[in-house]
Amino acid sequence: MHIHLQDLGKKFNREWIFKNLTYSFISGNCYAITGNNGSGKSTLLKILAGYSNYSEGSLVWTNSNNHSIESDTVYKEISIAAPYLELIEEMTALELMQFHLSSKEWITGFDNHSILKKVGLEQAANKQIKLYSSGMKQRLKLALAFFSKTELLLLDEPCTNLDAAGVEMYHSLLLDFTKSRTTIICSNDPTEYPNCNDHLSIMDYK
Repeated sequence: MHIHLQDLGKKFNREWIFKNLTYSFISGNCYAITGNNGSGKSTLLKILAGYSNYSEGSLVWTNSNNHSIESDTVYKEISIAAPYLELIEEMTALELMQFHLSSKEWITGFDNHSILKKVGLEQAANKQIKLYSSGMKQRLKLALAFFSKTELLLLDEPCTNLDAAGVEMYHSLLLDFTKSRTTIICSNDPTEYPNCNDHLSIMDYK
């Protein structure tokens, strides 16, 4: 998926979060969005995902054939993991994954059980998510994002609450499952975007 931004701006009340942002995210590349805490990185990511509106400018999503994707269907091509996105904690991991499949499908070669094994949650497959630790919840969020068959992968502070083993698992997922999709990572920690050669600093658009 390609995303083209032209003079994009976002403001809350009278304060501009960013403005005059012209940039293109090209299919198959990995991008890091950087900036100070509270600078608007997550706000931009929500706009890219179609979760939030912008105040001025334009945003166009196009598929690999350069055909425009409508805003009401773009969710089918996007997977996202972020600290502010909640899981349905009354469900077990397997129940949530089955519910997730009502709008997405898994990448070829994987099913619910093999995915949970990949992220180290196979022993907690039938455990209610509300009983998970914060690190286990983050592993599940990453699983839903990485293994969904989507063209665009959005990650906001992806190593939040992960221990050393979890960070190693994340790096493995990043290496193995981002080669053929557009990946955009919001972070101030370079260890979270080691394979991103393109960096967009939100501080340049204040």
